[in-house]
Amino acid sequence: MSFFNKMLASVGIGSSKVDTKLEKSSYEAGEIVRGEVEIYGGNVEQTVDAIFLTLYTTYIKELDDTKYTSKAPIEHFRVSEGFKIGPNERKTIPFSFQLPYEMPITVGSTRVWIKTELDIKSGADSEDKDYIEIRPSRIASSLLNAVTDLGLTLRKADCEKASYRYGGKYPFIQEFEFVPVSGPFRGILDELEIVFLAQSENAVEILMQVDRRARGFGGFLAEALDADESNVRLTFTLQDIPYLRDRLQQTIAKYS
Repeated sequence: MSFFNKMLASVGIGSSKVDTKLEKSSYEAGEIVRGEVEIYGGNVEQTVDAIFLTLYTTYIKELDDTKYTSKAPIEHFRVSEGFKIGPNERKTIPFSFQLPYEMPITVGSTRVWIKTELDIKSGADSEDKDYIEIRPSRIASSLLNAVTDLGLTLRKADCEKASYRYGGKYPFIQEFEFVPVSGPFRGILDELEIVFLAQSENAVEILMQVDRRARGFGGFLAEALDADESNVRLTFTLQDIPYLRDRLQQTIAKYS
């Protein structure tokens, strides 16, 4: 019976199972994630080589003019060394790790999850998936709020395959596309796009694309040639939060 059970466990039948339990399901970028990995022994004793946690997100890729959704790993964490687990035994392993400040925000179609993988020696690996909400960091949230205070509303936000020019460490970037519905830029801008290039606890670097509305024949010609767009790199710190709205308004007005 033992040999038969080992054969079944090697293909995942009666093998050890894993279940990750998080302290909560909503986090701010840069926050500490805490939780426990629970391992439930199967029908036979097994050796677990390691337990890994991987942060994943979705992003949009394009191939031959067809868009499709792909997934990308963000960070990879090893939370346990090797150990043995007996039949029907239960083990609980606590863990904690810090979310990167560059985490994409779960808005629009963007999803983020934690995948738990139980690496079982000579057996079928077990895994678990837990979706989490990611809120913007304090400074990123203040910046997005300052944009809406200027009368722009968020039209679209998604993660897309990153161009080489961004130079980021992930294969995707998250774009926030705003359109003016009121305020000083209504009738002046077509749209405003913001990409977070780098973030830390105290600062954020963004790429802002100002898309001017075409005015006159020259404006329509510029629009046709994409010459009506200006790309601006800006860095803001926590000390800039009280002045974000004014700085953004001045910069947008300069390129409008």
